[in-house]
Amino acid sequence: MENYSIIIFILTVVIGIAAFADKLKLPYPILLVIVGVEIGFIPTMNEIVINPDIIFLLFLPPLLYDASFNISAKDFKTNIHTITTLAIWLVFLTTVAIAVVAYYLIPEMTWPLAFVLGSILSATDAVAAISITKGLKISHKTITILEGESLINDASALVAYRFAVAAVMGAAFIIWKAALEFFLLLGGGFVVGFVMSKILSFILARVKKKPEVTISFMLLMPFVTYLIAEHLHVSGVIAVVILGLAISRFSKKIFPESLKNQSKGLWDVIIFLLNGLIFILIGLNFRYILKDIDNDMILPYIGYAVIITIAALLLRMARVFLQKINLQKAFLDNRRKRKVSEHALLDFNNSIILGWSGMRGIVSLAIAIGLPRALEDGTPFPHRNAIIFISVAVVLLTLIGQGLTLPWIVKKLNTKEEIIQEQKE
Repeated sequence: MENYSIIIFILTVVIGIAAFADKLKLPYPILLVIVGVEIGFIPTMNEIVINPDIIFLLFLPPLLYDASFNISAKDFKTNIHTITTLAIWLVFLTTVAIAVVAYYLIPEMTWPLAFVLGSILSATDAVAAISITKGLKISHKTITILEGESLINDASALVAYRFAVAAVMGAAFIIWKAALEFFLLLGGGFVVGFVMSKILSFILARVKKKPEVTISFMLLMPFVTYLIAEHLHVSGVIAVVILGLAISRFSKKIFPESLKNQSKGLWDVIIFLLNGLIFILIGLNFRYILKDIDNDMILPYIGYAVIITIAALLLRMARVFLQKINLQKAFLDNRRKRKVSEHALLDFNNSIILGWSGMRGIVSLAIAIGLPRALEDGTPFPHRNAIIFISVAVVLLTLIGQGLTLPWIVKKLNTKEEIIQEQKE
């Protein structure tokens, strides 16, 4: 009952902050994180124990389904090269980069532990970036790439994490086995998502005249799909994404406009509440993670988190601008064959915004908290508290640091672009 009361209290705070966020002139997610930290330090506030499995089941399926349902399949296909570069290759590159920094920076950090930390912080949270930039003038292409990246990068990060933890537990890392398992996870997730979308399409075609039944099935199926995929040991993330993309195309063909509006209204409320809970929980857990750290190690760990945050940001910026250059070269070299569409090219503004949108969020938090407490021989998982604390510190630094500056950067870029347009005219 105590946890139930706390959840009701948090939801009330989420709704209240949303009502006054515009007047405070701060990004809504940043306000939630800050308020969450403050609520966590209330002496009478009880700890809410986050079960990572519940986080993945409760938050990931609806958020992924909603994003994939609303994304344009045509725009997704146009920008697929940039999306896969950020969601797969950059995730693994970031894992390695953070591991190298952590190994040489943090005392007593072994390579397997460094890779665990790198995998936890490898995936960005586009939910945060999109929430923070909502209402700002950002190109549709940039939003598509951010959303597309978020649909895939969690799967990449979870695979990297799984192998890193296995290495700490004593398992040998064999690269060809890791690559094979990665593609099997993705391929299996694709098959599960495709099959479930066919089943859901079959059902919806027969109950479309009953709005309540139709919407109920659409609400339930992301959770069912995720659970089935995870039970089969394939990617639940990819399965839900494929389900969302397929049902989006199907619904446009057969759903009446009234049903679309009803469904959208309900999903908007659910996503709003889930997003609010995510950011509050991130802030709320800081106090309870802080208590497991020795006081004399707090400042050094925060320092490590700052350096890791800067390293990850610089790497992302460099990779995004390299992608911009590569696309331009490919477009010019293959103009006749049109292998790279002109619409897939990145300009300076997209690149800056995409690079600066590398914030970490709820997935990094859930993965960190889900670290095993002990090895197979019963000994405590080495440096577990340090890894969790640094991970949460990086999440908070990226959300607050990059989150507060991203709207300012977007406005500056838009102002500069408007001035250039006026000069041309």
